[in-house]
Amino acid sequence: MSDPINHLLDTAAIVRYHRLRMQEHGADSVAALGWARPEGQQARFAALAGIADLTDCAVLDVGCGHADLYPFLQQRFAGVRYCGIEQLPELLDVAQARHGADRHVTLGGGDFLRASLPPADYVLASGALSYRHRNPDFIWRAIERLYGACRLGLGFNLLSQAPGPDGLLVAYEPAEIVAFCQTLAARVALVQGYWPDDFTVFVYRG
Repeated sequence: MSDPINHLLDTAAIVRYHRLRMQEHGADSVAALGWARPEGQQARFAALAGIADLTDCAVLDVGCGHADLYPFLQQRFAGVRYCGIEQLPELLDVAQARHGADRHVTLGGGDFLRASLPPADYVLASGALSYRHRNPDFIWRAIERLYGACRLGLGFNLLSQAPGPDGLLVAYEPAEIVAFCQTLAARVALVQGYWPDDFTVFVYRG
């Protein structure tokens, strides 16, 4: 994805940020994931769930946190098979405690930008691509990699305006993201208006 040293530095900054939030709010809190308000997490989940009818589909959730996306999808689509990947062990432990006993759930640790990704009908990323990276090509390479792991489609959300110019999060221009995705697939959809300064993109196969 990038120069190994820069990738390690970027990852360390992300881990440090979440561990500080865990110390303040607890590892099992929504705040530990970086969400300022629980409603924001749910709004983004609702937007991602609009990618398709996910009934009986295999879904890969990258940067899954507590795997909160699973019960959200389970309530709306029968037979969803969920796989979540999370690099922070503390967050993965919470996900395992909440959902690890469910036979429709598979959870694993690792950096989804480097680890081998299991095959899935749909790949979803909620907040996982919004972190600032030293590699200017990060977002394009990340989208390419995740699109390569899906059989039917990729859905992800990004910020159109970041909270601060020098913070951990970065904003993107929706039109530029869509234009890049159109170099990968003929069918691309942009969803906006569900939450301030946030947008979702769907990239489909076929």
